[in-house]
Amino acid sequence: MERPALSVLINNYNYARFVGRAIDSVLSQDARNVEIIVVDDGSTDQSRSVLQAYDSRVKVIFQENAGQAAAMNTAVGSSTGEILCFLDADDWWVPGKLSATAAAFRANPQASLVYHRLQPTLVDGTPTSKPIPRTLCSGALSSLLARSAGWWPFPMTSAVAVRRSAWDAAGSIPLDFRISADAWLVGIYPFLGDVIAMPDPLGFYRIHNNNWYRAAEDAATLRRRMTHWQQTVEATNLFLSTHELPARLHLRDHYPYRVASAKLQGADALTRFKLAIEGLFFAGEPNLLRRTRDSLRSARGLSRLGLDVGLPEVAK
Repeated sequence: MERPALSVLINNYNYARFVGRAIDSVLSQDARNVEIIVVDDGSTDQSRSVLQAYDSRVKVIFQENAGQAAAMNTAVGSSTGEILCFLDADDWWVPGKLSATAAAFRANPQASLVYHRLQPTLVDGTPTSKPIPRTLCSGALSSLLARSAGWWPFPMTSAVAVRRSAWDAAGSIPLDFRISADAWLVGIYPFLGDVIAMPDPLGFYRIHNNNWYRAAEDAATLRRRMTHWQQTVEATNLFLSTHELPARLHLRDHYPYRVASAKLQGADALTRFKLAIEGLFFAGEPNLLRRTRDSLRSARGLSRLGLDVGLPEVAK
């Protein structure tokens, strides 16, 4: 039997109401020689019955809950394709996504990662806001990441595809990435080869309270993000050191981390001014107009009274 050219790897946890649409969007693709693997990470809803209804069209693996990284590692370990395409169970793709991805890899033999934009939607699938990420980055990005503590206008999981040879070089995703395991893919793979961005929104990103997105930032969300960013920098530096790559990341260069810290602690006028200037030179946003807008908006959004003020120590 011919080896699949493309492996579609879906991770699912308690998304019985969404995962069918994700799978159907893959089955409707025009690309040939595709395998579909779904790893259910210990769901307690009706996911099992939904997944078993697909019979032999989809390879389904059930495992005890171990987090997103473990689910994605299991999926890759059970796959055989040369191109690994990731899809979260609450998202879905447009027709032609897989063929466009395969063509991008063929045209760019040095590429380790190919991605595209996603169209954000509400829970019911209604499109909302503009496709993300707004800024697209292609080519050799390692120097950019080294100057921005690994931050760039990165794509979400369902927009990411990687070459198997790059996966083999990077190794499995560390299990510490129980959520936002895509941070490993978009943070490590630019150090292993070129990144190729496709401008069209070839998929849909469903916004709801069970994922990383929050309409309003509170102290708990900011602290969770800061911890995640810090752990990602540490994991990246460990990878770079282990693989004898010269770059190192420094958290002081991570502008979103510094802004989040100021939101928690509070910022006087001088701090707001310094952060606004710092944001103008932040390497993580290559687009000058967006960088200017974001830095000014971030500075204006800071308050002298931080979100942590008045919270009991146990909540901090």
